[in-house]
Amino acid sequence: MKTPAIMLQGTGSDVGKSLLTAGLARAFTKRGLKVRPFKPQNMSNNAAVTEEGGEIGRAQALQARACGVKPSVHMNPVLLKPQSEVGAQIVVQGRVYGKASARDYHDLKPTLLAAVLESFGILSAEADLVLVEGAGSPAEINLRRGDIANMGFAEAADLPVLLIGDIDRGGVIASLVGTTALLPPAERERIKGFVVNKFRGDPALFAEGMTIIAERTGLPALGLIPYWPRAMRLPAEDAVALPRYGASEAGAFVTVAVPMLNRIANFDDLDPLRAEPSVRLVIVPPGEALPGNADLVVLPGSKSTIADLRMLKAEGWDTDLKAHIRRGGRVIGICGGYQMLGRRVADPYGIEGPPGEEEGLGLLDLATELGRSKTLTEAKGRERSTGELVRGYEMHVGATEGSATAHPMLELEGRADGAVSADGRVMGCYLHGLFAADGYRRALLRRLVGGNVALGPDFDVELESTLDALAEHISAHVDLDRIWEIARGT
Repeated sequence: MKTPAIMLQGTGSDVGKSLLTAGLARAFTKRGLKVRPFKPQNMSNNAAVTEEGGEIGRAQALQARACGVKPSVHMNPVLLKPQSEVGAQIVVQGRVYGKASARDYHDLKPTLLAAVLESFGILSAEADLVLVEGAGSPAEINLRRGDIANMGFAEAADLPVLLIGDIDRGGVIASLVGTTALLPPAERERIKGFVVNKFRGDPALFAEGMTIIAERTGLPALGLIPYWPRAMRLPAEDAVALPRYGASEAGAFVTVAVPMLNRIANFDDLDPLRAEPSVRLVIVPPGEALPGNADLVVLPGSKSTIADLRMLKAEGWDTDLKAHIRRGGRVIGICGGYQMLGRRVADPYGIEGPPGEEEGLGLLDLATELGRSKTLTEAKGRERSTGELVRGYEMHVGATEGSATAHPMLELEGRADGAVSADGRVMGCYLHGLFAADGYRRALLRRLVGGNVALGPDFDVELESTLDALAEHISAHVDLDRIWEIARGT
């Protein structure tokens, strides 16, 4: 018997497919169903490590959490991690498959369908309901040949589709009507209803709009979802969200600055800081200096460390960093940011771009060489200066060595990780998820201000509460019963 499943496709990127999938996952899980999330192809440098030691998109890890299960490589069998404007690393079922230009990947897609369907079958066998998330939009008909992300997958797996439009960006009537108009009849028939997301104001004022969309598309309206500000408390899928990522300044008196690197990766590391009421998180875009009043600068991960190191210098942020340290500020580098803090980063095999090397920031006596093997593992231990417990995951290539490692930042299950400068103001490590450790994060904030600081709730508790609230919000505005019927084929 076929497992009930439905695919959520959008009229474009960032229309809310990922969070809608997470909210539906939690809502149906609360109904007692075994739910699994699935995204056949994702493009993001925000990734998470799975229990099998593979990697998937961060959004699918959040959706797994919403289902109350551990993330699996089968939840996102194809992950594209951009390394340049025209090329990306390809991860298949959690493991690095290779890298390709956009043109080459277009030709490669059909060969990946077997792995995608295999993963979908594995998840379906353990589920009562599979919620499938599309990527981008099915209206990108120039990319339809060999498609495994939207209608190509829906056709291969014989799935019904729910179409999502975002009214907050404007033009939602045109985007929903236009998307359906561009599809051939067989694909239009797969769409069983539409949802309008992120509505602001009085829903009655858009009643006529919902009627017009239904009449022009021939589709039933399954929900008008009001804009939900708490969505910003959940991890973002990719860098599209970064320009609006900074925290509110109301009541904040600790300033944390983060340079917006071109290939920033795993920036959900910053979510626990953003959630703190005392923290003003400043994402610094290209063309702007790092703020002179920052208490802490965080150098985040990068999918192309040497290229982003060169970009950091070109922006003058290296000079800003040194001035920040002279003023008594602190710096923490994570993963690629940690590698940048050293004297040199070398990529002799062209793992993240053309082979080469670059002089580092020279803030720690370290050198890094990127290698062919990739570390993908969960880890836990203590931060040495505070003694506080930390846990997270490592996801990196290369080895970092130098005299600074004699003073490690972390002790992880009997091994050292990272390094700390002699004055304790510059430190780095490979552990993603560092700031999610409540004890360490609170100790760090107290150190930054030299005393008491207003603290937010435990990060994991807040995350669970937000997922519950998201499920309630969606349940109040979407026809869950009809979606379940569509997934069952009734």
